[in-house]
Amino acid sequence: MTIKDVAEYCGVSISTVSRVMNGHPDVRENVRAKVMAAIQELHYVPNNSARDLVRPQTDTIGVVLRGAENPFLMSVLRSIEQAVAAADYTMVLQQIGTDDDEVAAGASLIRSKRLRGLILLGGSFDYTPERTAALDVPFVCCSFTGSFSSLDKSQYSSVSIDDYAEAYRAVQLLICQGHRRIAVLLGSVQDHSISELRYRGYCDALRAAGIELDPELVAESGSFEMADVYTATQHLLERRSDITALFTISDLMGIASIKALHSAGRRVPEDCSVISIDGIEMTRYTVPTLTTLVQPRRQMGAEAVRILLDVLEERGPHTHIRLETALREGETVGAPNH
Repeated sequence: MTIKDVAEYCGVSISTVSRVMNGHPDVRENVRAKVMAAIQELHYVPNNSARDLVRPQTDTIGVVLRGAENPFLMSVLRSIEQAVAAADYTMVLQQIGTDDDEVAAGASLIRSKRLRGLILLGGSFDYTPERTAALDVPFVCCSFTGSFSSLDKSQYSSVSIDDYAEAYRAVQLLICQGHRRIAVLLGSVQDHSISELRYRGYCDALRAAGIELDPELVAESGSFEMADVYTATQHLLERRSDITALFTISDLMGIASIKALHSAGRRVPEDCSVISIDGIEMTRYTVPTLTTLVQPRRQMGAEAVRILLDVLEERGPHTHIRLETALREGETVGAPNH
């Protein structure tokens, strides 16, 4: 398999394939995506031996940030930057959209920047060996796990919270306040990602308290966009106006849901309590202040870098760390009044 084969498969020139592989910006996004897809489908691995003879090994750590509009991930990124700099390494960053392929972006970054290691900040939970074959340097999944992946856990690392356990805890806090009609707001119950894990925690917390799961209390927004979340909350309230509490799986969802509750004439927490997970800074300034389980963002970023450097410098093997959240009591949770 050669670069010429990839070019012919895509119907583009060899120089276009080369520019995509080397991260040049002067390639249309649809062409870039087509070439990257072909590289994966054809399992093309470039022959870098000649270039390796003249280019020295770098001390560069790559970070692929999927979902740069998420303030939680941006705060983790700052911690990663500080930890990389403190270790006398250089960091290069590739930002991609929430619907883009972080593995393909990581593979391109590895080739173009000759990375020593890679941190995937935000990503999917269902990697396969075939999909990650192009990641030929040690990598760490930061802020997410490989819960639905078929990868050998000894071949990569991860740092995150236990999404299932923290969702269970959030719902349990509502139950302890006396709530029984507790709704959940998420992207999708079967996304093989964060929504599905936190939905499982929600279901099991209800089950443990003897509360029957009511499908009408499950609101799926289809995305994490605040407009979609706002609409999903409106539809939830239209079909079940009797809910007394709402568990939203992220702070941004919590903020959008509070707005929807307010628009529907529902007071928070008097008419409906709201609890979330993340602990982003802006939730300190919502009205009322959002009650949330705060993820240890600084620790998460620092641990991702520490683990990666331990692997690179042969101080330790790949490992998987689960961090705990801390409850930040705001003003959105109270006892039900009906």
